[in-house]
Amino acid sequence: MKTALSSLLAVLALGSAAYSAAAVHYSSGETSTALLEVYTSEGCSSCPPAEAWLSQLVDQPGLWRDFIPLAFHVDYWDQLGWADRFANPAYSARQRGYAQIGSARAVYTPGFMLAGQEWRGWFENKALPVAKGQAVGVLDLKLDKDNVELSFKPQTTAPTDMIAYVARLGFDLDSKVVRGENAGKLLHHDFVVLSLQQVAAKQPLNWSTRLYPNEQGKRQAIVAWINQPGQLQPYQAVAGWIER
Repeated sequence: MKTALSSLLAVLALGSAAYSAAAVHYSSGETSTALLEVYTSEGCSSCPPAEAWLSQLVDQPGLWRDFIPLAFHVDYWDQLGWADRFANPAYSARQRGYAQIGSARAVYTPGFMLAGQEWRGWFENKALPVAKGQAVGVLDLKLDKDNVELSFKPQTTAPTDMIAYVARLGFDLDSKVVRGENAGKLLHHDFVVLSLQQVAAKQPLNWSTRLYPNEQGKRQAIVAWINQPGQLQPYQAVAGWIER
């Protein structure tokens, strides 16, 4: 009996360890990788088609290398009768920030920002452009369990006061909406920003932090980008799957 119990505990321990994030190392290319930021809400009836299109990018060969999608769920539609469980006022503030500096004409959903500039191509049924950015340098990301290490090797002289952002993304998430504009619908989500943290450099062009815990989603990814203080447009970005 003791032997059987010991075996069971060993199996459970192995299962728990397998679900912990394994060590991974990702590097960007020399040219800047574009962030595709999609501002969305479960309370917006226009958003499900945009998110269905976004989900198709999971299988695109250029994912993480040529473009990095993020779905920021905003909270300003929660007042319509359905509170989006993924919404965060900080994400709404980020979108408003783009409008305030003139990078977007207004605050709305679904809203698309590509490499820090408003992109209206989705509304015109255009393919996502994957033009190469400027040669800026390589951003390295190391994730070991929940410990994140970032370092940037600039190709030319780069600002040394840059800050980093680290996001955890969740995939294959469903919500059954019972109120609001999407009442009665089962919504499917990918690239959901589950957490976003700002990280100050521990020394010039080097950052470290612990990834916020959030186990939602059948699959997860990590995204990191850097920019100068007071700016929203990413300078360089890197991303990859979180291995289990």
